[in-house]
Amino acid sequence: MRVLISGAGVAGPSLAYFLSNIGARVTIVEKTPALLPHGQNVDITGAAVKVIRKMGLFEEVKRYHTSEKGTQFIDANGRPFAPFPVKENSVTSLTSEFEILRGDMAKILWEASRNQPGVEYIFDTTIQQIVHNNDESVKVELSNGTTQEYDLLVAADGQWSKLRKQVFALESVNVVDKNMYVVYFTVPKTEADNNWWNVYIGLQSRIITLRPDPHGTIRAMFTIMPRNEAQKTAWQNAMRAGRQKQEELVRQEFAGAGWEAKRLLDAMSAAPDFYFHPMQQIKMDKWSHNRVICLGDTAFAPTPLTGMGTSLAILGGYMLAGELVKLQPDQHPRMAFDAYETSFRPFVEQTQEVPGIFPGAVHPDVAWKRWLLQTALSTVAWAVSFPLFTRLIGAAKSAEEQDDGFSLPQYEDLDRAL
Repeated sequence: MRVLISGAGVAGPSLAYFLSNIGARVTIVEKTPALLPHGQNVDITGAAVKVIRKMGLFEEVKRYHTSEKGTQFIDANGRPFAPFPVKENSVTSLTSEFEILRGDMAKILWEASRNQPGVEYIFDTTIQQIVHNNDESVKVELSNGTTQEYDLLVAADGQWSKLRKQVFALESVNVVDKNMYVVYFTVPKTEADNNWWNVYIGLQSRIITLRPDPHGTIRAMFTIMPRNEAQKTAWQNAMRAGRQKQEELVRQEFAGAGWEAKRLLDAMSAAPDFYFHPMQQIKMDKWSHNRVICLGDTAFAPTPLTGMGTSLAILGGYMLAGELVKLQPDQHPRMAFDAYETSFRPFVEQTQEVPGIFPGAVHPDVAWKRWLLQTALSTVAWAVSFPLFTRLIGAAKSAEEQDDGFSLPQYEDLDRAL
């Protein structure tokens, strides 16, 4: 089986690892010259932890833990009023036991897959065009000038996939906008910083957070929900502008927001990384077309609001490989694609169900709404500090024990090959 994967993030290398164990020849092309460093925090929970164990990467993932002690909501002076510490065998914190930077997770998967037999990574390369996608093969032209033929092509190049646009009709891809924008960047760590995810809820629908990492720096995040059409247009226009214009808008919108706003705005331009994104979900009518299939955020970006993007990418890689290994030599991959989608789509759609009240409820625009939110958070933090309460609400589970209503399928042939 000859497989071409576009994208060396989380989904693509996960699939490559499993396919290499069943004798497939896998090529991964990635548009960047090298893996992107570090990135922001991601969670791995439930069935995805079990897949990580199958890959033999459990201890390696734990080694890259961000050291985050938990999540605490703080006031404008940095004083915590609602702490949610990470506890063993408890899921009462927004911080996972398997908290890791996205770039570190991608690096672990790259390291695990790149030396596998039959796996090749080609960086600084993209798929220029799909020459054909028919019953016999999928033929592509790469940006390095070569033309190659494969048995199947996997689009794992992210939420705004250019490859997806080549294959799937515009009307078959639904972009669900959550009216929220997020800005990530890395800043130097100071003596005043700690190992908590510190969340400051500002007014005018603004949030500022700081999170630790294992690399001696701090991860900053700004989120905002535009409150009128003019503000929405400004943020939407900035999406198509360069970093300088985006930084100007962030400074304008977060000036005077409180807490560490000034420090972070002053450090923003010197940050080695800068991510400016709308909070949008991807929902496709169908994940595959003939010999091309979308995987991970390309197919079903759930947004960070769910905390499940990385877990879905890992699960998707395992399950797609599990269905492909069932194919007979003369069978078309669409049989595996359809079986994979039938099995996985219900859980994906369930995961993407973000309550309508959220994220607006945690982005108060005026003081009285913030007071209500702070009161609710402090009450919940007090309640979950009692072990009896966590048992009553079913939160006395480790991150691995959470299946989120999903039962991981068993692929005996694939598991035997690992």
